[in-house]
Amino acid sequence: MALMPVSDALAAVLAGADPLPEETVSLDNAYHRVLTRDVVARRTQPPQAMSAMDGYAVRAADAATIGSTLAVIGEVAAGRPFAGSVGAGEAVRIFTGGVVPDGADAVVIQEDTVADGKRITIKEAAISGRHIRPAGVDFREGDVLLRKGSRLTERDLALAAGMNHPHLAVSRRPKIAILATGDELVMPGTTPGHGQIVYSNGYALHALARSEGAETIDLGIAADTLEATTAGIRRARASGADVLITTGGASVGDHDLVQQALRDEAVAMAFWKIAMRPGKPMMHGRLGAMAVIGLPGNPVSSYVCAFLFMVPLIRALSGRAAIHHHRERAVLGRDVGANDQREDYLRARLEQRDDGTLVALPVSHQDSSLLANLAAAQALLVRAPFAPKAEAGSPCEVLRLPV
Repeated sequence: MALMPVSDALAAVLAGADPLPEETVSLDNAYHRVLTRDVVARRTQPPQAMSAMDGYAVRAADAATIGSTLAVIGEVAAGRPFAGSVGAGEAVRIFTGGVVPDGADAVVIQEDTVADGKRITIKEAAISGRHIRPAGVDFREGDVLLRKGSRLTERDLALAAGMNHPHLAVSRRPKIAILATGDELVMPGTTPGHGQIVYSNGYALHALARSEGAETIDLGIAADTLEATTAGIRRARASGADVLITTGGASVGDHDLVQQALRDEAVAMAFWKIAMRPGKPMMHGRLGAMAVIGLPGNPVSSYVCAFLFMVPLIRALSGRAAIHHHRERAVLGRDVGANDQREDYLRARLEQRDDGTLVALPVSHQDSSLLANLAAAQALLVRAPFAPKAEAGSPCEVLRLPV
């Protein structure tokens, strides 16, 4: 099978990735969920004109002259409105959040008055509307303030609560099952035997999927046998996973059995091998409603492919309006060589010059097994197929990695 361009591979992964069914959740459970409907304000905020300061509610005309004295006829606190109205020569003591009483059109802050029993003297002239929050200054009943496809932030939850919504309609979280393969893998904390390595890929994959709002299912490590790999695929399907992610066993060696196991389980393969570095042996297919992404086993290849393909797929299944990674313009911090037919994703650190220019500095060693360089990187420097040699200072494009 010929190498597929990255853009075509991503289109294949996203084909048919419609948002998952809607469910209604409480605000406490809505953080980072994706709205399936616009959210409309059920109330006006504030519902009446409110004081923005502690002071006195007055008629501006009565307090326009320094030295004017006014009779204090009552008090307003938040949640305790004044029943009467403010007439000529009168004032009402008011606290922040209190409803401005009828007749008043300004608030004089307490520092600008001198109180003497039931009277106050004005030290700073009042101006109509000053220190008053008009009714509806925040939003009005019927306003659409949160849009379908938005991923809810903590600030959005506060807004939804203020709009008087205790529950919100969101897409179901995608379920991502992750299956590692390889006789050489041992768990962290274990002393590896001769020829063994410590398993690391899954920890990054689970964290990356969860950071995008998915639930993850850990299928463990399958031995390098067709039976063990097939059993893992079947467990993924039985779990109701929307996506199965395999890591390892995707290449062409005698012990790389993932592709054979997938075919034996009737997975319809869309592609195997992509024109990218790192990550050439990635594969993708479908098993009924379950999407399958077969990641390479090298840690950097596994992560980069998951970032480029799994993350947009999770976003699409979640119903997010924006699913693609944003490319930023930068300049090279050092020379890079000419590229071959594969699209390169070089791990790079970022610096910002005093003039705001973003500088991308590729790490010194780009081998796909180097976890330390991956952890130190802040971005992927994208190099197009057959890109010529480029010198430091040349323009480039980067994809920021999660922080």
